[in-house]
Amino acid sequence: MWLRLLFKILLKSYIVVKVFMTRQQRPTLDGFVPRRAGSQLGEQHPQRTQSVANTTLPSPVSPPLTRRDVPTGMQQSTHGLNRSDIDDSLKGIDLGDDPKDKGKKNRKNPKSKKRRIIKWVIIAILVIGLAVGGWVIYKALNAGTSIFKGSLLDIVKNEPLKQDANGRSNILVFGTSEDDPEHGGANLTDSIMVISIDQTKKNAFMVSVPRDLYVEYGASCPEGLRGKINSLYDCFAEGETNETAGADALRTKVGEVLGLDVQYYAHLNYTAVRDAVDAVGGVDVKIESSDPRGILDRNFDWKCNYQCYFVNYKNGEVAHMDGEHALAFSRARNASGGYGLPNGNFDREKNQQKVIMALREKAVSAGTLANVGKVTSLIDALGNNLRTNFEAKEIRTLMSLGNDIKSEAIKSVSLVEEGNMLVTTGNISGASIVQPVAGLYDYSAIQAYVNKTLNANEITREAANVVVMNGSETAGVAQTQAEKLEKAGFVVSGVENAPEGQYAAVEVYQIGEGMKATKAKLESLYNVKVKTSMPPVTVADGTNFVVIFGQAPASE
Repeated sequence: MWLRLLFKILLKSYIVVKVFMTRQQRPTLDGFVPRRAGSQLGEQHPQRTQSVANTTLPSPVSPPLTRRDVPTGMQQSTHGLNRSDIDDSLKGIDLGDDPKDKGKKNRKNPKSKKRRIIKWVIIAILVIGLAVGGWVIYKALNAGTSIFKGSLLDIVKNEPLKQDANGRSNILVFGTSEDDPEHGGANLTDSIMVISIDQTKKNAFMVSVPRDLYVEYGASCPEGLRGKINSLYDCFAEGETNETAGADALRTKVGEVLGLDVQYYAHLNYTAVRDAVDAVGGVDVKIESSDPRGILDRNFDWKCNYQCYFVNYKNGEVAHMDGEHALAFSRARNASGGYGLPNGNFDREKNQQKVIMALREKAVSAGTLANVGKVTSLIDALGNNLRTNFEAKEIRTLMSLGNDIKSEAIKSVSLVEEGNMLVTTGNISGASIVQPVAGLYDYSAIQAYVNKTLNANEITREAANVVVMNGSETAGVAQTQAEKLEKAGFVVSGVENAPEGQYAAVEVYQIGEGMKATKAKLESLYNVKVKTSMPPVTVADGTNFVVIFGQAPASE
């Protein structure tokens, strides 16, 4: 966006110069046509005492003047034409015959000093603008080589982001503290969230994953085969030797927990947050706490030599935070005798989302984009401390989405919303952990909620109960198709084997009426006509649709 803004400024400045110079050109005098180069009449010559008549003129280029060649007012009784006669005649032409022209300045004077100053000031502004634009572009390209994959020559392309089956692009954002020498466990991912974007609908959702969520690693790690999810990156990255492997492992596991195809990741550290916030001039965050006093966390008072409460905000206020305070606020969780964050890490995750939202708003604001210092500082902050698997050819799409998706179209998804608690705390071998309410490693309820929230449409709103049955001789057909239906937003209430019999490739039955969106989608998916007759099987009360597979679909 800032490149387009700079281009517009330079283009407008250029047009102003052209218009100004055109309007300042003086019109030629009526009746006077400037002579060609080499002309001698009226030229400045050293003063001579002899008359022009006594001077032999070159021939044939400039033949001698006769009485008929001399304009009215220049004819004299003498046989010669002297210099004073020519000067008087020229003055007459310059001033014209109209009396009101008398007293005007000689129109053949050089351009005014004022015009020259204005001209060169505007030219200087253009040159400075080009230099600044070139510097910003250089900074962006230099940072891009560290952040993005592929050749930066691909930046001219406008490749859309990868999408899942529901048309969403999902980005894992996680933070580590390897840049903080005072922080133990430098490669533990203390912040884990997914930002899900719909490029067509121009909306986004943010959902945080608890760092203490107990998961299966799928490999032998220092903690064992199972442990907290915040150790997964460190295990596969092997410290800092294989950042990509660690990020991919975490991306896959988070996708499993949330039921999402997570295509991208963005790995940042403390410095990235701190410097990015400072680069845009600080962020404004609304303080929302269940405690009427607000939020207090004494764990960061050492930053001011214990002469202040470093994280201390009143409830309901909009707090302006610099980089250090925004980072501390993002990490606060009621430690050291504080208050206002009764849910600990869960409250911290909400505040992390608030800081990211505030940073995004400030970064895309006109004031930031028009400030070259802020733009280059922001580029430096990200270029030095952000790693991602985005490709250079996707940069333009990413920037456009950042500008096009409005703040009101970005929603927060909570796994600990009151009345809908999907995770809870637990204890394994004396260690406090977080686990799904449905049971250890059972993410079905989480997946269903995230899918319903992110992909809300007519089908999910109808929430029809669909029973999937396998009437073929191929094992696993019903389960495979049920999983696909769930990812598409259907509520699968049962997966069973159909009674023995002869079935078509796919048969769909509707029990009851309504559910128009669900009916149309099933017909489209399987290219069949939904039957309204009773299905040849017995199903539980409340079932709306029965899908029987007589064989695996051709796509399988």
